[in-house]
Amino acid sequence: MRGFLRVVADLYRSDPRCRFAFTAISIVIMFALMSFVSPQDPGSSYYAPPNQPPSVAHPFGTNSRGQDMFWFLTFAVRNSLVFGVITAILSRIIAISIGLIAGYKGGIIDRIMMVINDSFVVLPVLPLLILINFIIREQMSILQLAMVIAAFGWAWDARLIRSQVLSLKEREFTYTSVFSGTKTSSILISEHLPFVMPIVLSTTINNLLWAIGMEVTLAVLGLSNIGIPTIGTTIYWANQHQALISGVWWWIAAPVAISVLLFVALYLLVVGLGAYLDPRTRLQRMKGVLSDERA
Repeated sequence: MRGFLRVVADLYRSDPRCRFAFTAISIVIMFALMSFVSPQDPGSSYYAPPNQPPSVAHPFGTNSRGQDMFWFLTFAVRNSLVFGVITAILSRIIAISIGLIAGYKGGIIDRIMMVINDSFVVLPVLPLLILINFIIREQMSILQLAMVIAAFGWAWDARLIRSQVLSLKEREFTYTSVFSGTKTSSILISEHLPFVMPIVLSTTINNLLWAIGMEVTLAVLGLSNIGIPTIGTTIYWANQHQALISGVWWWIAAPVAISVLLFVALYLLVVGLGAYLDPRTRLQRMKGVLSDERA
């Protein structure tokens, strides 16, 4: 935990992209946490005057259903974040399992796993998700949608992990563990997993970005459970009520602005983290620190 906090502090201090990303993500998370103290239920309607522009009483305005957009969006952002985190965790579990086992075992096990992996790589994900969600969208909860999308979001990352493990299993510490009688599971978890965690961390953020974007896409098309408040379903209902034509621009502007802020922050965090994990960049940073100390 201390090592993780040290990395976060180093990223925040040394990289302006990560500094902006951490600040923006913290704001979005605090906004989502406000849903727990919301005076309004997201399922309620017409408790406020409809179609009111942003004001002191209603910072994000109200929609045509008489809902305060500020408090409604706290639930929508919270559900979208929970969905993205669940999807990222589930897909990481699959990617780590496939990557570690295929890379370490090799041979026929590796070939079989990579055939399955490559099959998921070439699948047309969006059309398949549209078909699945079109069939069962009315019964699909946040968890079920996360499980469906996670099933398609692990293949590229599993290959990255496998390539790292192929190198790790040829190193001396792996041979030492094998000759000492260490179980395969212990080697993978204790010896190899720590080395692939930088890849896992970077791809987790990237997968979180992809998952939330996919949810927004499906919801805007009306292919998810539109009764659950999310960023995507908020935009869907705004389109259904022709918010832009009616002049209720804030109904769309608020969720779009939050989603853009979140996407930009996650993207910058991935870019900054990639630069931080690059050995060449780290070496240049260390040289700069040494030069400053000598000066």
